[in-house]
Amino acid sequence: MAATTVLAAELCAPGPPRTGWIAVQDGLIQEVGEDRCPNGALDLGDCVLAPGFIDLQINGVADVDFSTATPEQWVRACDVLAQHGVTAICPTFVTAPLATYDDMLTNADVARKAAVADPSAPAIVGVHLEGPFLGGAPGAHPIELLRAADADWLAQQVHAHPDLVRIVTLAPEADPDFATIRMLHTAGVLIALGHSTASYDVAVAATDAGASLVTHLFNGMGPLHHREPGLAGAALDDDRLTPTLIADLVHVHAAALRLAIARKPNIALVSDAVATSDGNAGRDAVWMPDGRLAGATALLDRAVANVVGLGIAIERAITMASTIPAALLGLHDRGRIVAGARADLVALDATSLAVRSTWIAGAQVGHRSPI
Repeated sequence: MAATTVLAAELCAPGPPRTGWIAVQDGLIQEVGEDRCPNGALDLGDCVLAPGFIDLQINGVADVDFSTATPEQWVRACDVLAQHGVTAICPTFVTAPLATYDDMLTNADVARKAAVADPSAPAIVGVHLEGPFLGGAPGAHPIELLRAADADWLAQQVHAHPDLVRIVTLAPEADPDFATIRMLHTAGVLIALGHSTASYDVAVAATDAGASLVTHLFNGMGPLHHREPGLAGAALDDDRLTPTLIADLVHVHAAALRLAIARKPNIALVSDAVATSDGNAGRDAVWMPDGRLAGATALLDRAVANVVGLGIAIERAITMASTIPAALLGLHDRGRIVAGARADLVALDATSLAVRSTWIAGAQVGHRSPI
């Protein structure tokens, strides 16, 4: 197939937006230019062309819960995500009985393979297990199902589902000797600290043992206190830790978002989106009957727009939604607009930042027409 050239008013590759063009062939970016655009280019007009968004923590979308989704529901959910500029996900399974995880992981693996067979579907790049090995800040997780970390059980899941379990959120107090953290680190699984009231010193010790992420900073953890910074303080202070943030403007106050983003250059945005029922339709977040937050409804396109609305540069917001998640997962062919990368792209309206178009491996979502 001959290469197709696309011209955009602004490219975020990442870096400050600049006028540029890309040549795409066979699902890959072949060339990126800023000088005179070749004749016959597809002009995207007044938009920002960015790498596709990668969501490290998403439990569901619309009415689809990934923990119980049928194959048809996986397809429908992924279609919705692609419409919002999301080109890769880590479907997230929250606390449940141990006996149920094998089926959830098996179903996710089937969906992952189906997505590979459809190059225009968002990639399922691994599963995120958020629980049940949580601690003193369970949030919406059922307390009766929380338990101490079980290294043998997790090792069995990692072995039974090769390359599928990519992130595990656990609380340091559930793994006091850090044996599970060390095992997961050796196995190449990303360990996120979360749903925890661990002290600053314990959080740093867990980082020494191999933890590298902090799940949804400020949510599901003890408060940041000036004499006991806790997990939130460690996330902001220790450069080895990458905090994730929910930027729906409900889970975290705008001022706290600005402070965290100003302090940490390696923050990643996540949606923490969950399936919604009729009672939560149209709301910015999902609430439990007792008033606890259960998750978000805004996807990463809204998170990017919200962050930019706080005065953060657009290139920084895109980096948090794409480049940093790709690097964390070792996806060196994504998260950047450079020669050799997959043509996973999102075109955003230059003013509203609404998604105009999404391409996955060069196929335009919805129209399925290659570029």
